[in-house]
Amino acid sequence: MSYSCKKELLVLVGPMGAGKSTIGKILAQELGYEFLDSDKVIEERCGADIPWIFDVEGEAGFRDREAVVIKDLSMKKKTVLATGGGAMMRQENRDYITRTGYVIYLNTSVEQQFHRTSKDKNRPLLQGENDNAFDVLSNLMEVRDPLYRDVADLVIDTDRKNLKLVVARILQDVCDAG
Repeated sequence: MSYSCKKELLVLVGPMGAGKSTIGKILAQELGYEFLDSDKVIEERCGADIPWIFDVEGEAGFRDREAVVIKDLSMKKKTVLATGGGAMMRQENRDYITRTGYVIYLNTSVEQQFHRTSKDKNRPLLQGENDNAFDVLSNLMEVRDPLYRDVADLVIDTDRKNLKLVVARILQDVCDAG
């Protein structure tokens, strides 16, 4: 089946553990689009993983790199782009994606985020002295949720939802089957 979407760049935003990468891959496959994960592109360009970038350059250095990557990727066509959980903290990133993309906020509860990320060592904001990851996730969500909602053309709850049904809902709301 072929689809005609409202825009040729679909951008997934939301907290860590919302399913942006997993849902993004399935969505891209359904559409015949390229799938890109901004965090993976940063790692490829740097030749280092995100925890290393955070250790060496701090969060500010990582966010500078992230802004460059999001600016570049926001120009893509026929692409599903998954952004990092903190990408919407910068106004410039919000501007890039809303100018060129159709933005989908994958919303999930802090409980679900905690369940999905608790064993993941590739999430610097949940490592180190942050011995209470649940509190960290709660605090991040309090700050970031309004930003995700502000840029979103569509908000979808992914809590305990079947991924294929989430993708079907996105396709139904964002694209016309042809």
